[in-house]
Amino acid sequence: MSQRLASNRLSHDAPVADIPGPAEFSSRAPRSYLARRLMLALPPLALGGVVTALALAAYGTPSGLLGGLVLVLFALVMTWQAFVAWQYVYGLVATAFGDRAKSALERRSLTVPAEASGLSRTAALVAIHAEDAVAVFAALRVMARSLQRAGGNGGDIDIFVLSDTRDGAIAAVEEHEFRRIEDWTRRNGPGLPRVRYRRRQDNVGRKAGNIAEFCKTYGAEYDFMIVLDADSLMTGSAMRRLARLMEESPRVGLIQTVSYATGRDTLFARIQQFAVRLYAPLAIRCLETWQGPDGSYWGHNAIVRVAAFADNAELPVLPGKAPLGGEILCHDIVEGALLRRAGWEVCLLPEMGGTWEEMPTNLVDLLGRERRWCQGNMQHLRVTAMPGLRPASRWHLIVGILSYMACPLWVLFLGLATLQAARTGDLGLLGYGLTGSNAAAHALGALVVTILALPKLLSLGHVLVSAERRAAFGGTASLLKSAALEQLVWVLLWPVMTLFAAGAVATTFIGRVVRWDAQVRDDRRVPWAEAARLQVDTLVAGALLVAGLLYAGNPWLALWMAPVALGLLSSPAQSVLTSSTRLGRRSQARGLFLTVDDTARAPELTALAQSRGGAPEPGRERLQPAWIADEVPASST
Repeated sequence: MSQRLASNRLSHDAPVADIPGPAEFSSRAPRSYLARRLMLALPPLALGGVVTALALAAYGTPSGLLGGLVLVLFALVMTWQAFVAWQYVYGLVATAFGDRAKSALERRSLTVPAEASGLSRTAALVAIHAEDAVAVFAALRVMARSLQRAGGNGGDIDIFVLSDTRDGAIAAVEEHEFRRIEDWTRRNGPGLPRVRYRRRQDNVGRKAGNIAEFCKTYGAEYDFMIVLDADSLMTGSAMRRLARLMEESPRVGLIQTVSYATGRDTLFARIQQFAVRLYAPLAIRCLETWQGPDGSYWGHNAIVRVAAFADNAELPVLPGKAPLGGEILCHDIVEGALLRRAGWEVCLLPEMGGTWEEMPTNLVDLLGRERRWCQGNMQHLRVTAMPGLRPASRWHLIVGILSYMACPLWVLFLGLATLQAARTGDLGLLGYGLTGSNAAAHALGALVVTILALPKLLSLGHVLVSAERRAAFGGTASLLKSAALEQLVWVLLWPVMTLFAAGAVATTFIGRVVRWDAQVRDDRRVPWAEAARLQVDTLVAGALLVAGLLYAGNPWLALWMAPVALGLLSSPAQSVLTSSTRLGRRSQARGLFLTVDDTARAPELTALAQSRGGAPEPGRERLQPAWIADEVPASST
């Protein structure tokens, strides 16, 4: 704890000297959260039981191994989908309760001033590895300007660039950009934060090791650290509000914000940015409501208490060889669990705003990221048994594992159920009850359709009932057209994503180690040759499915499975066409896939887009970014 914190009182008037250490904290969430968690877990299990009972009533007890496997797989995937759907029901109910369902920390975040108190010092960390240094430092300038506009003398928050770059040429660009921003800071103060740069020679531990090395070397200078990714952006007001919340919440070790994807212009990126903005809020509200202080860490756009992290979040090396052993790849959720194990609260702020990230701009790059995340989550099978973890922390780990394990279950169900339907001439459970003739089948069909449709329908309804939320998406007409088109794209994309994730799970267990290279973050058009080469497995799967359907000779089965076959066979075309920035910008010009970041864009997003030569906000002239104007000599014309 810094000298400033040690010699002042926090705003809740408790002397810092009287703040208990983490060992004195209660490691349990309040009793009220037990009921909240039971309400999360029990209804999906009950729904899974009802689905199974209706399936038995509609089609009878299966005979033979194939029929039994199809029933078991159907019960498992529908129970998982029931859990997914129930989170949206839960989130909608929690939203209806308003402030009564929110944590004390979240309620406090609505009133805490976004001003430096002088009680603490914070480091904003940007960990990079072979990134586009020009883009990274452009975002740093935006954040520095935002901190300057937010007030303060610039001494409360420093910005660190923590480089793990090994390539000498890329490192030289980083150093050049650092010298430029140093000069820019000197010429445009006061009130600008200090920007510091450090390049590691030893890259042990990847990003986790990078952050750990910062804590060891510089941690004594700072009370808090705001961890950012290379594609993160956060306003100065958000940074200072987070620091004030940490000052006023001595039991909190980490506060995770929700950063929405924005800033990219390919059609794929615009569709995904729209979908996340539309569908994520209810699920995130559910998450915050049941987890309380037993939250999780997502690795970036979060503020962390430095001493707590340094003392308690050191990652173990898993036994065995990669991919399931060795260094933990998806380290953030484990670090959050270790903080919670030590007694520190880990909290989520679902609606703070002022915090963004970017996402892969095409399907190929997204699938590459999914493969890395899949291997990281499968490693957590060994982490869940770690001694001392809180039950909620284990649950966070298990849900991440199940989200990937559900994909091979879906592939097995569809494959075996298709084989069964080809043999019997009846769709059976492959038709989800919609093709059945008795009352139980009708009830099963209605329940399955409800389970599958609820997440999107509830999210859409949640937006439609509010004029403010509708306006954020460009109005009712724009919202409805965009949602319909997004659903059409999702019908074709789902088989590709599911098959790919199933393959990633399988290859992880047979020992394939994924390389964790630098991510491609720019808008990128995928060539046809690359798409066909990298997605040949979906083409083969689609061709095998079509051949099997033709051999079966059942027209109803072929029609039923046509969307799956079309999605698989069109996978390379999806990658190529949706990676077009021309189509993305055309969709925006026609009012499609708009979000609040288009209709009411924050100044920081505008400045960042202009630094990249992006389009200005609709109806506004292009303004030269402040730092570019500052760097033009006065004598220039």
